Amino acid sequence: MSSPASNAAGGPTQETGSALRSRTVDPRTWPLALRVVLVTTLLSIVAMLAVGAYLSSVIADGLYEQRRDRVLEETVEVRRDLTDNLTQLSGATTTQRQDAVNAFVQSAGGQGGGDRREVALVPVETSGTVFPVASSDRTLLEEVDDELAAAVAASPDSVSWRSIGREDLEGNTVPALLVGTRVMVPGVGSYNLYLVYSLQEEQQTLAFVQQVILGGGGVLLALIVGIAIVVARLVTTPLKHAAHAAERIAGGDLDSRVEVSGADELARVGESFNDMARSLAQKVDDLTELSRVQQRFVSDVSHELRTPLTTIRMASSVLDGRRDELPGELQRTSELLSTQVQRFEVLLTDLLEISRYDAGAVELEAHREDLDALVVRAIDDVRPLAGARGCLLDVHLSGRGMHAVVDARRIDRILRNLLTNAIEHGADGPVLVQTASHEDALAVVVQDYGHGISPEAALRVFDRFWRADPSRARTLGGTGLGLSISAEDARLHGGWLQAWGQEGRGAVFRLTVPRRPGGTFLRSPLRLERSFDRDAVGEYSVTPTGEIPIAPGLLPDLSGTSADPEAEADAGSGQGSDPSSTRDQEPPMIGGSR
Repeated sequence: MSSPASNAAGGPTQETGSALRSRTVDPRTWPLALRVVLVTTLLSIVAMLAVGAYLSSVIADGLYEQRRDRVLEETVEVRRDLTDNLTQLSGATTTQRQDAVNAFVQSAGGQGGGDRREVALVPVETSGTVFPVASSDRTLLEEVDDELAAAVAASPDSVSWRSIGREDLEGNTVPALLVGTRVMVPGVGSYNLYLVYSLQEEQQTLAFVQQVILGGGGVLLALIVGIAIVVARLVTTPLKHAAHAAERIAGGDLDSRVEVSGADELARVGESFNDMARSLAQKVDDLTELSRVQQRFVSDVSHELRTPLTTIRMASSVLDGRRDELPGELQRTSELLSTQVQRFEVLLTDLLEISRYDAGAVELEAHREDLDALVVRAIDDVRPLAGARGCLLDVHLSGRGMHAVVDARRIDRILRNLLTNAIEHGADGPVLVQTASHEDALAVVVQDYGHGISPEAALRVFDRFWRADPSRARTLGGTGLGLSISAEDARLHGGWLQAWGQEGRGAVFRLTVPRRPGGTFLRSPLRLERSFDRDAVGEYSVTPTGEIPIAPGLLPDLSGTSADPEAEADAGSGQGSDPSSTRDQEPPMIGGSR
């Protein structure tokens, strides 16, 4: 019995049902050939045991009945001989009769077909006393019970018998037949004749037959196992080839095929697989060509649009610079033109960036940077937008261990996209920004308390041009490519960009990057799934004064007034992250944007 301390510590004595089930061998995971051979062997063993038991029973019954019939015939012959001998003693003295009976018993004992037989002759009436007159084996009468004696007395003209077990000279119990009958001779008297016939020879014959059956069954089982192995290989070898071909195709070798021989069902399966592989390769080639054409089209169009866009932007700048000289309606038109030109320029820039990723022409310009400083710079960029929306930024910087080799421009783009996205979809609620690190990686979490996203949307939030709610108007003029580009930037660093949320409660985005590009890590310093209850989580709470609760002196508040130093100190005390609160996370499933 384990001690309470060990149980409380969750030691090896505590095992859940799922852990026990995970260690249980599942026969369904065994190779098909092994299962075929095992099932065939087990069924063959059951069949051979049933047939062997049936044959042994039939042979045993046959040997017993044959021996019994022969014993009964011999008993009748012994009774007839004894009757003839006693008839000749009519008028003889008792001593003469006794001598004649003893001589007959001694001559009859040990005779008969097969093993030795024993004989006992018991007078029915002799001065009112019953005693054995003669016996070749004194223990024979011990086998005679009242039931057999009564059966002999009730049917004097018939032969009664039953099976018994007797010990041989070596002390082993062997089967035998005990036979009894009545012999009546007028003028001489009546006698009960008992004979015991050993069945040891039949028992030895049956044992020999059973050994033959067992040996033959073993040889037959070996042949069946060999046949099962051959048949299993004939069936599973083509399937293995097909499985290996499928694995190679899944690994990118679209030219992999299955060797087909014959015209049976397995050959047809191989031909169907090859047809499927050829069709799949053709579809992949078509899609690859289509993708290449699309990428080339986007790249060409993006580059070609830069020249007219430059001209349009210059004209728009001229009109915007002299907007005050234009009539009222033209002023509004000039303002709309300038806004849309800027939006068009952002879209064109994003398309060019995506085309560079598609072409594989993107390279990192990595240097040692302070991730907290990059977060502060990104927050400073979105500060006017947050102030215009009355959005409070709750910033918790780690303040230590946040140096890593990264491309500052791309990390800054990721952070600005995440912050802008949170402000846009945060329903004018606060936005939490938190940083943390451990020995292998650094992380930034951006959490809003707005419309939120569903688990299905979280899987697609990084897809190009995908939106969780197409009917919702966008007020920031997003291109639908920002999160897609951010995901590519994170992947280029060898990091993760993940999303999680709950509909109607908010969304969480987490960026995790290694200390150096291409470095490995197994978990993120910050949790992705977290509570949206702002009142229950004190360190995530914000004040209604319009201030940004960050470390003292890093950023001014949005109201334009100086923050109270004590309030700033209290806010700064919530910085950093508790490594014990982190939870391992799997790599992201890149797909869609809100």
